[in-house]
Amino acid sequence: MTESLDHLKELWEWGQWLFTQECRFLRGVERIEDLPEFGLPEIAFAGRSNVGKSSLVNSLTGQLTLARTSNTPGRTQQLNFFSLANRLLLVDMPGYGYAEAPKSLIARWQKLLKHYLRGRPTLHRVFLLIDSRHGLKENDLEMMKMLDEAAVSYQIILTKTDKIKLDAAARVHQETVDILTKHPAAHPHVILTSSQTKTGMDHLKAEIAQFANR
Repeated sequence: MTESLDHLKELWEWGQWLFTQECRFLRGVERIEDLPEFGLPEIAFAGRSNVGKSSLVNSLTGQLTLARTSNTPGRTQQLNFFSLANRLLLVDMPGYGYAEAPKSLIARWQKLLKHYLRGRPTLHRVFLLIDSRHGLKENDLEMMKMLDEAAVSYQIILTKTDKIKLDAAARVHQETVDILTKHPAAHPHVILTSSQTKTGMDHLKAEIAQFANR
């Protein structure tokens, strides 16, 4: 038990240190052939358009303009790679579920995402962001199915918990946990977050830090 607590404390401190280091944009990728060579371990952020992916990345790194944010859903239209302290790559994936995007563009995104998920041995986990006000939607379940089929470990992050009451947050949390039991690649632990109040950010930093090179 003591060893377990010591490990958690060490991971927590490592996460705090890691996210005070430089995080810089490397490249945006729209085509399969432009994907970076395998190297540093990677974690990726996925979610519906306007779920708050860019805000989450900015909040984690403390750089308010690192990832582009917009009130217009679907602005992130490529895989954006960021290097954190030259120890870990953070990947901001294109938002999905934006119905007004051209079908040809959606098809191109899907092809890129499927290739990335199936052929990226350096990808250690996908953090799937879900708006806590709405819970899992059909297109979220489709993404989870894709991740299950690709055998990519993924973990659910509930966002915008500052915008709902505690009992509502607890309810959507439990509903999400129950659904995850049917998905083989899903991590069973769900993290509740808010980019505005910083709720859950230290926890998420520690979760991410376990994959970084030391």
